[in-house]
Amino acid sequence: MLPKWYEIPLGGALTEPGSTRKNRTGEWRTFRPVIDQDKCIRCRICWAYCPEGAVKEIDREHMTAKGVKYPITYEIDYYYCKGCGICAEECPVKAITLVREYEK
Repeated sequence: MLPKWYEIPLGGALTEPGSTRKNRTGEWRTFRPVIDQDKCIRCRICWAYCPEGAVKEIDREHMTAKGVKYPITYEIDYYYCKGCGICAEECPVKAITLVREYEK
């Protein structure tokens, strides 16, 4: 038996806390952001501006080619990144570039 119209959740409504984590939306993108760890200055702007929370701050040291040592690293969670490009646009040192999804 089908549910009655008033038993169906409203479209776009979150009926269960944390349920959006179940929806891996990364397949929507045409472009994906790639972070050049040697250019990145760890300013956190990409992390703050990402509307999906797809930029992750990882507790892993990184030593740049110029010898600068950072205690953290930033990575993109491609399961949720939609490729909107906000992170690349907001990066003050242009350490994030967008590449076509099918390119390596």
